[in-house]
Amino acid sequence: VRVGDGDGDGDILWRFSQVKGAMDDDVAEADIISTVEFNHTGELLATGDKGGRVVIFQQQGQNGPRGGAEYNVYSTFQSHEPEFDYLKSLEIEEKINKIRWLPQSNAAHFLLSTNDKCIKLWKITERDKRPEGYNLKDEDGHYREDPGRITALQVPVFKPADLMVEASPRRVFANAHTYHVNSISVNSDGETYLSTDDLRINLWNLEITDCSFNIVDIKPANMEELTEVITASEFHPEHCNTFVYSSSKGTLRLCDMRAAALCDQHAKMFEETNDPNSRSFFSEIISSISDVKFSHSGRYLMTRDYLSVKIWDLNMENRPLETYQVHEYLRSKLCSLYENDCIFDKFECCWNGTDSVVMTGSYNNFFRTIDRARCLDLTLEASRENCKPHSVLKPRRVCTGGKRQKDEISVDSLDFDRKILHTAWHPLDNIIAVATTNNLYIYQEHVK
Repeated sequence: VRVGDGDGDGDILWRFSQVKGAMDDDVAEADIISTVEFNHTGELLATGDKGGRVVIFQQQGQNGPRGGAEYNVYSTFQSHEPEFDYLKSLEIEEKINKIRWLPQSNAAHFLLSTNDKCIKLWKITERDKRPEGYNLKDEDGHYREDPGRITALQVPVFKPADLMVEASPRRVFANAHTYHVNSISVNSDGETYLSTDDLRINLWNLEITDCSFNIVDIKPANMEELTEVITASEFHPEHCNTFVYSSSKGTLRLCDMRAAALCDQHAKMFEETNDPNSRSFFSEIISSISDVKFSHSGRYLMTRDYLSVKIWDLNMENRPLETYQVHEYLRSKLCSLYENDCIFDKFECCWNGTDSVVMTGSYNNFFRTIDRARCLDLTLEASRENCKPHSVLKPRRVCTGGKRQKDEISVDSLDFDRKILHTAWHPLDNIIAVATTNNLYIYQEHVK
């Protein structure tokens, strides 16, 4: 699919709404954002960082043409701490790799967060009342010295109090992964979830922490024969028996848990055959899939590799339905990107609420939105210069050679240290969250 430049009348115009995080040039490693996720209604937005913290923002007000909704800090808590594996003499980082919200079933909110080894289920609750009028305790909660003096009993009552948001760990799912956990996915049945590392996928029940079922295992008997690893996995949004996982060889395998207890034999495999003449030293590296997402309808799959986003139809396995180049201008720079390790960056991708637009990140703090119906691509930049209230983002273009136009930036001027790996799209509204190094930029649709 050839994508045109999107700055016409029909495009979504994005305006700056908020930026979260310190705007300092000196960034602490612990403050680098490592995952971003909206909950199912979009009311809450969670971020995880390399310091093991989870910060949850809550949407305030209504999203309207004039005054958009703002996200303010709702809860902050330490999800993971650094640990040490004494058997393997390895440090386990506290960095949050993924956050996934559970569908809300009562007043509380639940989310799963994981680092490299340990997955935790957190419960987030509100308290705006406190009990008063105890018989055996005073107002400070201390037991009375002489309870024998109590001559009359009173019934404790709840009194209004300042709102408190509490995050408490309800389950800890540990000791099930030999390799680093790269993704988790909650099942549509609301009872189970997947956790995936480089070579295995485990199925958990949310109520059971000491037992999980290994449903995919691609570890060879001889590790010297290892040729590919699992890079991501996700459950189907509607069919609780179906999930997909991607590999470092650029393949997708769709599995049906009804067929067998161990899903080593896939139901479908999605793979694009590449021209052998176009192969290079970097071909396998740039074809590795860094993210896979089912569309909300469940009909399509979206994958992100180093240079492109691909849309697959579940009914067509031999080639993608659509292919969008994200930063094709970097193909000539692969050698230097290999030398500075940027070629191994894992970019994520996301759908909008209607599956009509997709979004992913790039370098120089660029991010791209692609309108599938009209094949229009919009390149935007998350930067401090665009932080004026309600300022509209202007499309950016990259010049690959020849005479550079006024609004273009040369491919040689791109800053590869400034990158957008993590993005999220509000499930109901045109509100997007984009994570730069330690800042979270929130943009929303500009209504003319």
